[in-house]
Amino acid sequence: MAMRSALRGLCGKTSSLPVGPKLQPIACVPHRKFHEDFLHKQKNPEKPTVLITGSLGQLGQGLAKLLRERYGRYNVIMSDIIKAPDHILEAGPYIYADILDFKNLQEITVNYRIDSIVHFSALLSAIGEQNVPLAMRVNIEGLHNILELSNQYRLKLFVPSTIGAFGPDSPRNPTPDLTIQRPRTIYGVAKVHAELIGEYYNQRFGLDFRSLRFPGIISSDTHPGGGTTDYAVAIFHEALRARQYECYLEPDTMLPMMYIDDCLRSIMEFMELPEDRLKMRTYNIQAMSFTPRILAEAVKKYVPDFEMSYKPDSRQAIADTWPMKFDDSRARADWNWRHEYDVDRLCQVMFDALMPKYNTEQRSQASSRS
Repeated sequence: MAMRSALRGLCGKTSSLPVGPKLQPIACVPHRKFHEDFLHKQKNPEKPTVLITGSLGQLGQGLAKLLRERYGRYNVIMSDIIKAPDHILEAGPYIYADILDFKNLQEITVNYRIDSIVHFSALLSAIGEQNVPLAMRVNIEGLHNILELSNQYRLKLFVPSTIGAFGPDSPRNPTPDLTIQRPRTIYGVAKVHAELIGEYYNQRFGLDFRSLRFPGIISSDTHPGGGTTDYAVAIFHEALRARQYECYLEPDTMLPMMYIDDCLRSIMEFMELPEDRLKMRTYNIQAMSFTPRILAEAVKKYVPDFEMSYKPDSRQAIADTWPMKFDDSRARADWNWRHEYDVDRLCQVMFDALMPKYNTEQRSQASSRS
């Protein structure tokens, strides 16, 4: 079940049925009325049309909401390979998109007149190590399809990178934009490949490729999904649910982190920059760095009886090769990047969002026992 959950937005096979004289993937045939509304009535021709791959993951839903507020509901196409919940379908266009099927991607680009792609589909670090062949297909072969598609149709392309793009030979405190990169995970190797081949496509073909190296992203809207930094999300849920949490990292393991609102805002700001403002195609961005011990002490301000224990697992070895702090001075100088959330504000917003949910659950459980 965990592996199945981790594959959301990553890869899959299209099924086909005869349509006229040839086979046509079922997933690529849009509902006729929706398609007409999209092309002729609802879409804002003055704004770009953005396709988000892997949009049911941690970042896709939030970014789609922000982009739709700015560009219009029908100008942002969410996509994935699984059925979307009702609230996603009601919010705006959602379609099937298999990043391993180039023809499927071409049909989507042509039919929906795509201008930009935000490519979120990927297997994360811990999950990727459990299935390296699948991670290679999704994170490398899928990226190649997206790059070639973007080049063929002259699309603007954003591909997120990660702290995992660095390794034990990189300087860790701080880690500059340009330094040695020798990651030890397939996730990190694929991200370095994405950075380099994206820059190659920019230099060789003029593709408008852009990438940001993100730290661990923290959000109250999504549950941990197997990443090395996910303890910083799980701790809030467990503090409210059980008043205790067993962390899989050692207490003084420092890693860079970012609240999701800063992350999504950085993508929007970065994507809207004129090309002449970009001195590089891949930038570090930083918000805060902390250890499990530091975060646990901050959590105790809201849940005084919270207790943290530690039982390091395989993710500790991954974390030990990652940056402790990003040097994002170039992003701050070149395009005025500024974060808004530190550790204290992070805790405040996370508990404000989660407390009502867990208080409701606890009242319901108490009522059922009485």
